[in-house]
Amino acid sequence: MARQPRKISNTGVYHVMIRGNEKRNIFYDDEDRMHFLNIVQTKVRLTKTKLYAYCLMDNHVHFLMGEGNESMAVFMKRINVSYAYYFNKKYDRIGHLFQDRFRSEVIEDDRYLLEAMRYIHNNPVKASIVNKTEDYKWSSYHYFIVDLDSSIEKYFLLNMFSDNIERALELFKEFHLKNDEREFLNCDTRNKEEKRIRQVKKAKEIIDNVLNQNNFTDENYLDHKDMRNKIILSLKQQRGLSIRQIADVLNINRGVVQIVITSDKKNHLRGHEQ
Repeated sequence: MARQPRKISNTGVYHVMIRGNEKRNIFYDDEDRMHFLNIVQTKVRLTKTKLYAYCLMDNHVHFLMGEGNESMAVFMKRINVSYAYYFNKKYDRIGHLFQDRFRSEVIEDDRYLLEAMRYIHNNPVKASIVNKTEDYKWSSYHYFIVDLDSSIEKYFLLNMFSDNIERALELFKEFHLKNDEREFLNCDTRNKEEKRIRQVKKAKEIIDNVLNQNNFTDENYLDHKDMRNKIILSLKQQRGLSIRQIADVLNINRGVVQIVITSDKKNHLRGHEQ
């Protein structure tokens, strides 16, 4: 089967993921991780690539980057070739180190940029490697908080929170404590279809409960705005589904789901203010 063409970002910014062949580890010790980061930092400087965030896991790496003097495909090839040469020589091995080509998704607005950064930094917490994001040594989060790495576009991102650096750091930390509402590139694709089936089954149970509680018998419940909105909010509150997941389950536009959830949040805020 032919490969699908890679989506091109209008902003030149991408969330990129590389992983070990057959999901094998690509880092065995801290020397490996430091060597990999040195390669990345060198290539970033040479090509003027923008590095916004990264996270090194045992068998994969997440990047948030903006293209510099060369395309993302060329840039990633340089990194992979350089590190594979080091790794194979050190461990006296041959063959492919990385699985196929890198995966990527386009980033075309500031909000998505910040949410992708949070997702990348929180990977070790979600994988139960550490309890707190700041406890993980091998992500760029560390450099935002306690140190300055010239290869990270630290202040570009912090300025999105506030022009005042102290306030920006406070908001940066608070932002990382929030849950993701979008789905991002994920290393673990096992049982994806099974998870989707379970998700749909649970969602249908919630929908049936909402309809029964409201004595609603019309099968075309999505045509009734109030009932549709109740179901959307129930799926969000009871299952914690993302906007994308809710839209997929109900087969409706994501924009509709976004409007309903945003409106509900605003109503709650008004209630607290009164």
